[in-house]
Amino acid sequence: MKHSFIDEYSGLNSLIHRLDPRTKLVGSLAFILAVVLTPVNNWKVLAVYLGIVVVLVLLSRLPLRYLLKKSLVIIPFVIMITIFVPFFKQGQVVFSYNLGFWHIDVTYEGLSILLNVIIKSWLCIMCLVILSSSTKFAELLQGMYQLRVPLVFVQIMSFMYRYIFVLADQAMRMQMARDSRNFGNNRKIVFNTLGNMIGMLFIRSYERGERIYAAMLSRGYAGEIPITRTLQYKVPDACFTAALVVFLVFPAVIWW
Repeated sequence: MKHSFIDEYSGLNSLIHRLDPRTKLVGSLAFILAVVLTPVNNWKVLAVYLGIVVVLVLLSRLPLRYLLKKSLVIIPFVIMITIFVPFFKQGQVVFSYNLGFWHIDVTYEGLSILLNVIIKSWLCIMCLVILSSSTKFAELLQGMYQLRVPLVFVQIMSFMYRYIFVLADQAMRMQMARDSRNFGNNRKIVFNTLGNMIGMLFIRSYERGERIYAAMLSRGYAGEIPITRTLQYKVPDACFTAALVVFLVFPAVIWW
């Protein structure tokens, strides 16, 4: 069965794709920290950071439609979390209205914070989408390992990426088997069947994990996965890092 891999476009040949995974990891972390630490209403700095994202998109040659589709998924969740900020933040009232016994004021400061959070969230997610789309997941994990990220975390992500598609196939086969038996529209039967499917999928996942662990032990697994290739930090990585530092720090120093 076909699945949408998070590194679907990692095989492209571009400047961003050829960078060392460690360079992209550290650069993405620095970019996210810079965006998050930017003060509210400092739109000039955020505009520069938006320009950085645009340049990265052009250099990576990733499809813009694909990037927007992946990055905009987070926006509804951000809005759900921050939707009440304009109503409770004190400040200059933009407009007000009465809702029964409640008098509600919408402030300029609250709307500014709401917009600020949405823009920052989108910039951060866009950066992560570019990172995951321009780097093969195995190389990304290798970069994390060589950056001394805790080994347990790296291995959990490795197994998650390797077997999430196996579990998805299993769930799709169970769904096809359910539909082929005339599932029906009775709500009680629907919930009972879904509950049984989730429980069965959990049991099968647990049993598969036990079998995989036993197979790994039989092949000499001792807590670490051997690395076959060592990453190398090259001149393009140094140039990219220097340029990123300049465009992250320089606007902040001028306009903060």
